[in-house]
Amino acid sequence: MTGEPDRPWDPAAPGVLALPSGRLVRGRGLRRPLPAGPEPRFGVYLLGAAPPPVAWESRWVRWPDFRLPADRKLAAAVLRDAWERAGAARVEVACGGGRGRTGTALACLAILDGVPPAEAVAYVRERYDRHAVETPFQRRYVRTFTPYG
Repeated sequence: MTGEPDRPWDPAAPGVLALPSGRLVRGRGLRRPLPAGPEPRFGVYLLGAAPPPVAWESRWVRWPDFRLPADRKLAAAVLRDAWERAGAARVEVACGGGRGRTGTALACLAILDGVPPAEAVAYVRERYDRHAVETPFQRRYVRTFTPYG
């Protein structure tokens, strides 16, 4: 692994979202190269097909592009796990482009961190990517997200 294992994400690094609690989560698009700096300790990959293997612990949520997770209970469980781990480890959330599915998942993490569901999309668009959460279905998913699917 690159860098110090316990060093947190740099809050100023591209793609790093600071949640209200101070937890830092990196969002990214898998079609781009792995960013410089430390590697994640845990990754959540939101793709329609299984992701390529990575050198760190990871979970895959089947989530086709521009759609919603195939299994909402699994998605909620994986996001809860990611949120918990982000308190002490480098966590990344990624899809192909890093905007729609990743932004939707980051908005759900913001809800887990205390952001009201009606404000979560705006929170992520302000602090991560102004184009995050691309479809009306994704916005509705965030508004109705429950931590237990």
